Parts: sequence; C-alpha cells; structure tokens
Amino acid sequence: MTGFLQNTFNGLVSGAFYALLALGLAVIFGMLRVVNFAHGAFYMLGAFGAYVLLTEAGVSFWWALLIVPVVLGLVGMALERAFIHRLTRLDPLYNFLLTFGLTLVLQDLVKSRYGVQSSPYETPSALTGTVNLGLFQFPTYRVFILAFAAALCVAVWWLLGHTRIGMIIRASTERPELTRAFGIDVGRWVTPVFGFGIALAGLAGVLAAPMRAVNPLMGADLIIVVFAVVVIGGLGSIFGSVAAGFAIGLVQSWSLVYLSDYPIIGQTIVFLVMAAVLLWRPAGLFGREEAPA
Repeated sequence: MTGFLQNTFNGLVSGAFYALLALGLAVIFGMLRVVNFAHGAFYMLGAFGAYVLLTEAGVSFWWALLIVPVVLGLVGMALERAFIHRLTRLDPLYNFLLTFGLTLVLQDLVKSRYGVQSSPYETPSALTGTVNLGLFQFPTYRVFILAFAAALCVAVWWLLGHTRIGMIIRASTERPELTRAFGIDVGRWVTPVFGFGIALAGLAGVLAAPMRAVNPLMGADLIIVVFAVVVIGGLGSIFGSVAAGFAIGLVQSWSLVYLSDYPIIGQTIVFLVMAAVLLWRPAGLFGREEAPA
C-alpha cells in the first residue's frame, strides 16, 4: 500500500508538469490554432533562466519563480507580434515549421554558451528534507510542486471561469468563430494569451530546475508527451488538458513500476492511450467535434 501511494504521488508530480505545459499549449492552440512546437524550448529556457540568475546574479529560486515567467511571457508576446501573427492566415504548417525552427535555434544558442552537460540547481533551503504524509515520507520539494501546480491550475480556472476577461479569453480559446460572431474582437487577446502560455512553460521550467538536470535538451523529449496529453484532453480544451496531464502522469508512474517486466509498454503507454482515445473520440476526451465543412 505504501509503495502504491508513493508511486501515485510521484505520478501526480510528473502530471503537474504536464498539466502546466499542456494548459499553455491548449490556450495558444485554442485561440491561434497554432501548434507551438517551441513550447518545450521555453520550458528549457525557464530552467536555464533560474540557473543563470542564481549562478551569475545570486538571485534566489523564489525571485526566479516570479522574474523568469514574466520575462519569457514578454518575449513570447514580442515573438507573436513579430513572426507568428504574420502567418496565422496561412496554412498552420507554416507556424509549425517556424516554431520548430525556433526550437532548434534556441537549443543551439544555449548549447553554444553552456555546452550539452547537465547543470545542477540547488533545491531551496526551505524546501529540503521530507514531509511525513502518514504512511510514508515524501520529498518536501515535490510536495511543494504538487501543491503549487494544483493551486495555479485552480487559479487559472477561476480566472477563466469567474471574471469577464477570463470568460472572453476562454470563449475566444474554445470557440473563436462564435465569439467573433458576438462582436468581440478576438484579435486583441491573441498576443497576451500567447505570452501567458509561454509564461506557463517558463514557470514549469523554473519548477523543474531543482528536481531535474538543467540541460539544453530537457524540453525536447517532454514536449512530445505534452502534445499527446493535449490531444488526449482535447485540442483547445483547457480543463481537458489539465485533467489529462495529471492522469497521464499517474498512468506513466504506475506502468513503469507495475509493468517493469514489459518496459516497452511503460515507455509507450502515453501514445497507446492517445491512440485508444482518438479511436473512441477523435476530438479528445473533452474536445468538441468540428462541424463538417
């Protein structure tokens, strides 16, 4: 029983990262219909931003948790206005290729400055040690990640569901054409929403820095899984992306432990789930079916 609970908590922590990244991707795709392949690169930049602030400026983790997402959000807004906005009326493939190329550029820039070796990031002193959860001890920092990510997802849900601005953003994200039909200028929200999505990726990167090795490729593999999470939850569905993120974290953790005799299943379980969901519901678990043309 204790081992199962520990694996469950580990799965929820992994799911917290998936949920934050998938939330940003869902918002961006819902409003812009852009598959932002550079999301993983901004996650990596978030981790490196925290690392650079600590090693070169002595800025603590807590300040990095505020500074890095804000800076990356502003960078994302500038990127959207300079490049992505110009391609939104073209085939979505153009923006996919743009963000894919941007990913390669960002990774190579970081590699040229810091190399390909992983860099350690010290866990904040206030979050070291373990927490007694009754039946077992669990690292304090992982408890913090789970609580912080859950609180942030609830805060975003409240913002989108209980404020006028949030409801406009949610409507623009999930039903942009219908929102325009009601006379709402969806275009004015595109840039800040894109920046918000990028900020969430950067925030996830800062959270990952003390727990995972900081290296230029840390977002490359993760983003593939996050894309699968977004597809499972439903493209453009905010709730679906968060729910699928935590669920996939649990499924991965359980499969890697209880199906250890079949490692190929543990490594591909996310994509097996995605294939099953798409066969059952092509729009994803919480997505809306597109009307036929």
